[in-house]
Amino acid sequence: MSWSKTAWLQAEPVYNAILKMPFICEQITGTLAIEKFKFYIAQDSNYLEQFGRALALIGARAHDMAHVLRFIRFGEGAIVVEKALHANYFLEFGIEGKAPISPACHHYTNFLLKEAALSQVEVAMAAVLPCFWIYKKVGDYIYQQQSKEKNPYQTWIDTYAGEDFGLRVQEAIDICDVVAATCTPAQQQKMTEAFVTACKLEWLFWDSAWRMEKW
Repeated sequence: MSWSKTAWLQAEPVYNAILKMPFICEQITGTLAIEKFKFYIAQDSNYLEQFGRALALIGARAHDMAHVLRFIRFGEGAIVVEKALHANYFLEFGIEGKAPISPACHHYTNFLLKEAALSQVEVAMAAVLPCFWIYKKVGDYIYQQQSKEKNPYQTWIDTYAGEDFGLRVQEAIDICDVVAATCTPAQQQKMTEAFVTACKLEWLFWDSAWRMEKW
C-alpha cells in the first residue's frame, strides 16, 4: 500500500468529522451566515500568505529538481491565484483591510512554517498535503451534496471541486508517495503524524470560523 493510502486511513476519522461540521453542512445548504463566511475568508487570506511561504521553503529544500519547481509553483498558486480569488470575495462581501490573525490560523500557520523550516523535508511535504487533499475532498463532497440553486458560496465550491485544483492535488499526493518510498519506516511514520496533525488543524480552522474565534 502506498504511503498516501496509509496516511489517509489514519486521517479519515478527522475528515469524516469535518463533513459533519456546521460550517460545512451550511455551505451545502447555502444557509451559512455571511458573517461567518467573511470571517473564514479573511482568515484564509492570512493563512495563504504563510502557506505560500511554507511551500516555497519546502521547494528550496527539496532534493529532486522537479520537486523544487513543483513546490515553487504550488507556492505561486497559493499566493497569486488563490489570493486573486480571495480579492474577489473581499469585494463581493465588503471585506476591508487585513483581519487580525485568529488563534487557530496562528497555530496552523506556525505549525506549517516550523515543519517547512526544521523537519525533514519529506515530513514537511506531508504536513502541507492536507491543505490540498482535504480541500479537494470537502469541495467534491459539498458539490455532490448541495441542495440549493444559486448557492451564495458556489464560486468557492466550484474552485475546490474543480478539475484544475484536482490536478494540483494529485501532483502533491504523487510527490509525497515518491519521497516516502525513499524513507525508512520510522521516517514514513513521522510523515503520517505530520499529515494527521495538519488534518486536525484543518478541522480547527473551520471550527474557528464557525465560532468567529478571537483571542
